[in-house]
Amino acid sequence: MSKATEYFENLQRIISRIATEQLQNVENAARAVADTLENGGRIHTFGTGHSHMLAEEIFYRAGGLVNVNPILETGLMLHESASKSTELERLEGYAEILFETHSIKSGDILFLYSNSGRNGVAIDFAIIARERGVKTVVITNMEHTLQGKSRHSSGKKLYELGDIVIDNCGCMGDASMEIKEIGRNVAPTSTAAGAAILNAIEARAVEMMVADGFTPEVFSSSNVDGGDEINNAFVKKYIKEIKSL
Repeated sequence: MSKATEYFENLQRIISRIATEQLQNVENAARAVADTLENGGRIHTFGTGHSHMLAEEIFYRAGGLVNVNPILETGLMLHESASKSTELERLEGYAEILFETHSIKSGDILFLYSNSGRNGVAIDFAIIARERGVKTVVITNMEHTLQGKSRHSSGKKLYELGDIVIDNCGCMGDASMEIKEIGRNVAPTSTAAGAAILNAIEARAVEMMVADGFTPEVFSSSNVDGGDEINNAFVKKYIKEIKSL
């Protein structure tokens, strides 16, 4: 069996585990999203390093919810300096600045993504959110996080602070397949699994809102006829409130 085939099969097993073992957590997250939007709140999303891709996954996306604010701090991403982002994601105090900059308020919901769940910025976000009445959904790797020590002064890990915690069902270190000849594992699964979790939550939340008699705001593809008109109206509505629009 080729490593490509092995990876696909491995990922399928992970998605199947999530669809059974984490289904109630997905359901709870979807209900929280639906309630937030129905009551005038906003969805905020945050991750550092490669997890920032999940912060973008449900932002300005064809078929995605409109009222989503991604917290995209360049120093915590990879395109300026990957090594610097690794150091900054461990820095306590950074999250409070971002929290204020993005006007996260009680009644909103905050998605936090961290595979290890041990670094300072994400943990600070969860602590501040709890203090200010902001519900949090944590997507993390429970196998990994339970084997490592927190890097936060509180001694807490992210999963201990989230209102709703969803396991991405990955392995220790994320890279999922051993290559004996090089003594390393390859092929991480957290991004693919995390994206699947998020889109499942959105789909179920939309279904719930419709059942509640509430019309959810959903982006169209800008590459289908009429899509620009739909999306431009949403952008005009939110451009002063959502920084990345």
